[in-house]
Amino acid sequence: MAPTIMMRPTKKDWQRQSQSESEDDDMVGKKDLLPLVMSQVGQHFVPLVITMVGLPARGKTILAYKIQQYLNWTNHKAKVFSVSSYRRKHIELYSSHDLFRKENSEAAEIRQLSAQEAQDDATKWLQDGGDVAILDGTHITQARRQTVYDHFAKVMGYKVLFIECVCDDEMLIEHNVKEVMQFSKDYRNMSSEKALDDFHHKIEHYMEQHEPMKPKSDGYSYIKYLNAGESLTVCRLNSPMQSEVLAFVSNFKPLAKTFYFSRHGESENNVLGRIGGDAELSVRGRTYAAALARYFNNENRLDGLRVWTSELKRTHQTAQGIKAPIEPVPFLNELYAGVCEGLSYEEMQCKFPQEFAWRDQDKLQYRYPWGESYIDIMTRLKPVLLELEGDMDNLLIISHQAVLRCLLGYFLNKKHEELPYINVPLHTIIKLTLNGYKCKMEVIKLNIECVDTYRMQPKNCSVNRSTDDALLTVPAHFENLSLWNHAPIVQL
Repeated sequence: MAPTIMMRPTKKDWQRQSQSESEDDDMVGKKDLLPLVMSQVGQHFVPLVITMVGLPARGKTILAYKIQQYLNWTNHKAKVFSVSSYRRKHIELYSSHDLFRKENSEAAEIRQLSAQEAQDDATKWLQDGGDVAILDGTHITQARRQTVYDHFAKVMGYKVLFIECVCDDEMLIEHNVKEVMQFSKDYRNMSSEKALDDFHHKIEHYMEQHEPMKPKSDGYSYIKYLNAGESLTVCRLNSPMQSEVLAFVSNFKPLAKTFYFSRHGESENNVLGRIGGDAELSVRGRTYAAALARYFNNENRLDGLRVWTSELKRTHQTAQGIKAPIEPVPFLNELYAGVCEGLSYEEMQCKFPQEFAWRDQDKLQYRYPWGESYIDIMTRLKPVLLELEGDMDNLLIISHQAVLRCLLGYFLNKKHEELPYINVPLHTIIKLTLNGYKCKMEVIKLNIECVDTYRMQPKNCSVNRSTDDALLTVPAHFENLSLWNHAPIVQL
């Protein structure tokens, strides 16, 4: 079954099949694949500098790193430059809040130097090809903000966006303070009681110097992020990249949350080693579906649980016993293999050996003829990611190998080229616990036997390779369904 959203194949997608298998075909294949991702990048004209603004414990750092994560996922080069990290290079051992007193001129010089170093490194990084630099600091005075704006906008000619994190919810502030106590390097060697007292004094010192932004008169591009996304104020956004940042910020809620991910139970096509399709679950797949239902129908896990599946029937069959709301989401459909849907790897090598080789050369960018690539999957998953970054919690996603590789790769900060080789085995629950920009993964293997569908990248990816070399890493599978309960697995 084809996914609901699919990019139209280009002329070059079909030209690939008629390329002669000459000695330089490997490079031809790679060149033909490049246009598939070039449309995803470079959609703005000058670099963007995002400047975080606000008192301590207002959520600036979490938001900065989550913006970095999302923009890198969407094929932009983004990097956070933390002013406090530069400060720690000059003062390795933090002693007390006196460092932040207004009258402490020596410490003020160090903080000023740290801010300048972050600014200098951000400038160099953008000059070297970066797209978005994120300055993570307080920037609480108008003079400091003007310095940043004058350098990046007037001298360098870059776009500058200020994001001011404001919080007047005392319970939320206390929650943020506890997170700082847990993660900040400044308080690792302090007792919790002393650290808490010290940090509150630090906030007081910053409040004495704080000059709130005035978006109507300042003249900057500006987003006000109030109470962890409870409301937003936006002024003067003037580039597609700034609008993309706004799309993320307007959805993001910095809440602790838990997500569960599972592939569908073993399908009949899995048993036969076939790609894609809309097959039924195998006997063992139905056994896994029953075990999955028992696992989630536990009172502790079921409370507030929601389930998302793809539109394909093997995910519906896997979810049917779970006593929670179930919603099919078309964005979660498996990567569509086009003319190769339903083929085994052996059949693909026989019918389309050049395509099979090109896929092995660059699995991330390769697009099946009349089908999809991993890049296409990443693009159609953007609405899903924005939902997950909101106030969603206690959600089980039952989907497919390629889709779950992309989702897990996002939260685990994997490089794009790593995505096609993340191991997401059948009959396994993957639990992610998110706390701010930290992510903890737990793997829960349900003891239901199944085939292994993981295929490593072969060493020989040439279009001139032998069939044996091409099929060297193809996982073992059964020859037909009538024998799979008894016959030995075919090992290639």
